[in-house]
Amino acid sequence: MKTDICIRGAGVVGQVLALLLARARIQVALISAKPSPGKTQDVRSFALNAASRQLLAELRVWPQDATPVQHMKVWGDSSGHIEFDAQTEALAWIVDAASLQERLTQALSFASEVQILKETAAPIADLTVICEGRVSQTRETTGAVFDQFAYGQTAIAAHLSCEIPHENTAWQWMDSSQICALLPRSDSAEGNSVALVWSVSNDHAQTLQAMAPGDFAIALQEATQNQLGNLQLLSERASWPLMLAQAQQWCGLAEWGTWVLAGDAAHAVHPLAGQGLNLGLGDAAELANVLASKPYFRSYSDKKLLRAYERVRKADAAMLRLATDGLQQTFSRSDARLQGLRHWGMKGLDAAPPLKAWLMRQASGMR
Repeated sequence: MKTDICIRGAGVVGQVLALLLARARIQVALISAKPSPGKTQDVRSFALNAASRQLLAELRVWPQDATPVQHMKVWGDSSGHIEFDAQTEALAWIVDAASLQERLTQALSFASEVQILKETAAPIADLTVICEGRVSQTRETTGAVFDQFAYGQTAIAAHLSCEIPHENTAWQWMDSSQICALLPRSDSAEGNSVALVWSVSNDHAQTLQAMAPGDFAIALQEATQNQLGNLQLLSERASWPLMLAQAQQWCGLAEWGTWVLAGDAAHAVHPLAGQGLNLGLGDAAELANVLASKPYFRSYSDKKLLRAYERVRKADAAMLRLATDGLQQTFSRSDARLQGLRHWGMKGLDAAPPLKAWLMRQASGMR
């Protein structure tokens, strides 16, 4: 079997890239991994920015139940806090992973240029795009160096109901022991459904995961200062280890052919800013643009094309990595001097509307 592009990894980034390439009439083989035994529904929720929304809307896969975030409230230790209000349609949109997956699956069923194959299939392709996630077996075969730094933290995700309506507000609490976010969902007409992303130490995560649902909800109420009243779990709890990671080489030539990385196979950041999937979708958009607009005399495996993609996306990844890691390191330390600096910084930012507006523009992904 011969095809133009082989995409290994059928997660969100791989599927979006396949649809973008199909729109350019490029023949694609999308390799999906075997489902894990006993795998349950994906309870993650993504915070997508304006650039990601525009991309998914153009592909007609934007979920109708996406929840706009109109306000954001961030608390630090002591009394430090920042509030953001949407100056346009929304600060971001909260999208359930299962809802987005349903739309992508439906769209791919109509994409005649995309063949969905099992892991055992080995098509011959001009270029292989590796989108298998942070733990990628295919990336290992390329010899690419993947630098990783473990934070010693675990993220816990779940869906919950809250006593007090969220009013399209995203809430976040940050201190030396945790980073906890409650994100609004449109799962109920009353506006009392939220998505949780709770980053804690690995040991504490094990304790929280072992708790009965009621005890877990009580622990979360305490961590969120009871801002949304009584909480109740609506789903199972999922968890994953957190780390900072980036590949040193994003493209190259292996024994089996030319390859390029995208999504978490190329980079991983802390979820505190909710930008991980936005970064991966940016990879897909840039790579699809580079490949679809190539001169006729160049192949999809042309080194010049792939290096151009690598330069652009490495620069964006570096900026986000610096911001998220800097925040995580700043809030993970209990030093009294750092606590005072955090408090001063949050108060200063909250009192500087132009700076807040600039930060919101950067987070939107629209340049």
